[in-house]
Amino acid sequence: MKIGVIMGGISSEREISLKSGNSIIENIDKNKYEVLPIVIDKKEDIINKTKEIDFALLALHGQFGEDGTVQSVLQTLGIPYSGCGPLSSAMCMDKDVSKSILVAAGIRTAPWINLRKNDSIDYNQINKLGYPVVVKPTHGGSSVATFIVKEEKDIEKSVEEAFKWDNEVMIEKFIKGDEITCPVYGDKMFPVIAIRPNAEFFDFTSKYEDGGAQEVVVELERKLHEEVEKMALATYKASKCEVYSRVDMIVTEEGVPYILEVNTLPGMTKNSLIPKSAAALNIDFSKLIDMIIQDSMKIVR
Repeated sequence: MKIGVIMGGISSEREISLKSGNSIIENIDKNKYEVLPIVIDKKEDIINKTKEIDFALLALHGQFGEDGTVQSVLQTLGIPYSGCGPLSSAMCMDKDVSKSILVAAGIRTAPWINLRKNDSIDYNQINKLGYPVVVKPTHGGSSVATFIVKEEKDIEKSVEEAFKWDNEVMIEKFIKGDEITCPVYGDKMFPVIAIRPNAEFFDFTSKYEDGGAQEVVVELERKLHEEVEKMALATYKASKCEVYSRVDMIVTEEGVPYILEVNTLPGMTKNSLIPKSAAALNIDFSKLIDMIIQDSMKIVR
């Protein structure tokens, strides 16, 4: 079977995608699969460069990759692909939509407001959220152009900067606590990973620079583990995820978990969070890649 590893792309996360793609190529079982690296440099590449493959293994991140667009094209072309479908991908990429779905499903997430281009900033609404707040692109990833704003005077500048990266900007109440990530594979939650950044929050530098953060598999206290697992699985289901996704949470000092976001195409280097969690179950990276391919092939789209 000829596997095309789709990477690169046109989003702000292109370089991270290339790292994921190359790491997958290094670790995939080449005795089992014929592997073809496919680097996306422009949108039409997803049509022009995928004609000879039997399966698309997606290592894309960000817009035009994680937002359902590429999944829709591949589905139209009749090419099976890894992970979530177009609807789930689009919903999870749009943080305003995904949080609205969580609220409708009764799943705890921080309150927020969403701005579109030319919307005026409603400072009364922001004051109701209470400072500090997080300002970030609504469709962004990897914490690009994400700011923790502690005073009203800094809101406008942060919003302007976030709008340079997206046509919508979210202003969300900052929840102080410990960040954890909960990989969900099928109907099971993999081991939880605690994220301890060497910064105020898990920003781009913490995520991708060596020593930027400690990422440790942890065993939560039983009652908290049960609530986290229930929320992660409910979020995965409400978001219509398929095969695998990563649900990120913040746990307050009082032990109350809040959903941050869902990543439908999380990082896939050997040291990324999902492979690290799988390793705690004695599933090595090569086996994990094989599982994703095989389980994605079973989905009728």
